[in-house]
Amino acid sequence: MLRPVVASPPGWPRALLSRIPSPRRSPEDDPLPPAPPGPRRIVRSGLSVTGAGLAALFYCLSFTPSLLPRAWFLQGVVAGITAAMGYALGAAAGALARRLHGPFLARTALIAWAALAAVVPVMVVIFLWLGTRWQRDLRIRLGMEPVPEYDIARTVGASLLTFGLLLLIARFLRLSTYGCALLFRRVVPQRAAYCAGTLVVAVLAYSAFDGLLIANLFTTVDRLAAVENSGTGSGVTVPASTLRSGGPQSYVAWDSLGRQGRTFVAGTPTVEELSTFAGRPAIEPIRVYAGLTSADTLTERAELVVREMDRTGAFDRAVIAVITPTGTGWVDNKVPRSLEFMYAGDTALVSMQYSYLPSFFAFMGDRSEVADAADALISAVRARWVTLPVATRPRLLLFGESLGTYGMEMTFGTPERLVDGADGALLLGPTFANPTHRTLTEGRAAGSPIWDPAYPALPVEFADDAAELRDMSGPRPKVVYLQNATDPVVWWSWDLLWKKPQWLIGQRAPDVTPDMHWYPGITFWQITCDLVFSNKVPTGHGHSYRSETVDGWAALAPPPGWTTADSVRLRALLDG
Repeated sequence: MLRPVVASPPGWPRALLSRIPSPRRSPEDDPLPPAPPGPRRIVRSGLSVTGAGLAALFYCLSFTPSLLPRAWFLQGVVAGITAAMGYALGAAAGALARRLHGPFLARTALIAWAALAAVVPVMVVIFLWLGTRWQRDLRIRLGMEPVPEYDIARTVGASLLTFGLLLLIARFLRLSTYGCALLFRRVVPQRAAYCAGTLVVAVLAYSAFDGLLIANLFTTVDRLAAVENSGTGSGVTVPASTLRSGGPQSYVAWDSLGRQGRTFVAGTPTVEELSTFAGRPAIEPIRVYAGLTSADTLTERAELVVREMDRTGAFDRAVIAVITPTGTGWVDNKVPRSLEFMYAGDTALVSMQYSYLPSFFAFMGDRSEVADAADALISAVRARWVTLPVATRPRLLLFGESLGTYGMEMTFGTPERLVDGADGALLLGPTFANPTHRTLTEGRAAGSPIWDPAYPALPVEFADDAAELRDMSGPRPKVVYLQNATDPVVWWSWDLLWKKPQWLIGQRAPDVTPDMHWYPGITFWQITCDLVFSNKVPTGHGHSYRSETVDGWAALAPPPGWTTADSVRLRALLDG
């Protein structure tokens, strides 16, 4: 639109004419909307004041304690990602506020920056000091050595590096959105162009993340796990005994057992060790295992295990234990050894591999594998076991740890069927996805805490500390859950994002620090990071159970004459 020409009245000086306002133009008068900021401004633009403020707050809260202590580099990554989350949230809120109250916010921006400059450094220093103290106290609470105080400097460096990388990635995505919008502005209005550009970049970023990063990560892990599975652990040799799978006369080839299977069958204590502990003559234990390549299908592998049990005379022993392993097929050797020492070798322990991936990837990839494998093996062993005379058949015990507990629960489906499924079931570190565990926990007796629930309707016992199983009164339980109060595998859940967990409400378990508090989003992220090193803590904390199985077996099915003193002595032997 042409600017109207204002006629100058006769005799008016030009200085006065220059002060006459020209008619305003509406945005619709422009041929095109204002151009968006250029790429240089996107890359080099300063920080958002609201984003910086919320990033500083999130950064400080990331140093608050969670269930387990964190190494300096993990704390640095946690702090950097948490600060980036806060910055993204604050920047988005600031952009929305500027659109609604632009002029007012522009006038207050300098005041806000001045306030941040005065408050943030003091706040960060305070939380760095508190974080160091919290981590030290948490390590002492869990029986771990304190870390050097100079680790805090490395933590800060790692956090700044993490935050900077994430900010650079975010601005690269903004720059990509800007480029797409320039192309789309040729055919659609500016706002529509930016919406389309944002959608295109979001789809491409998700595709790259899911199709390239995640898919390649699973592929790489799968390849590395397959290579690892084909190897043999240090000091592991082919057994000379006929009572082990992979040994003489075995139906299972040694090479088919996989790395964890070979370690399992080779880890049996000697008869001399068993006799010395028991104070009486012992016999050689039986260990049976089938690897992924021992047979073509799950059913065939389970049937092969039962054939091995018949070959070795497993059904003539005092105890048979069916063990559902973790993702790689791993069985913590203290689990079978504890039962073998208790019964002086009069045992038969059987297990079967269903994957060579670590539990996390097996859990996230396809949980049906562990459920199908547990069902196949337990069903095959029980089908043979129930045909034996009730008066003379061995005790049938079931064991699962971590992902293995999920497979056990899915095999039976309900708490009642799990109780009736065997003479005893020991489950260590159940996952958040376990349906039976959730049913029992939600239906617990009034007044009992979530970390140590009571369920009087069934012979089921929970313990956050294995030692408390020694003081039980009344009939023996048929099912025992060991769930450490600081085990993130047990207490992680999606609703930590928006809801304060019950294990932080009211009376807390002794291991949970009183300095821990719930913050939306942040606590979820902290517990998620706790999963990374949940096994790197002393026994009885985190996801580390090990010799605690002694108290679990003693509560379920102790041999005649077994005492608490024997449990203490055996745990000391296994931990030595």
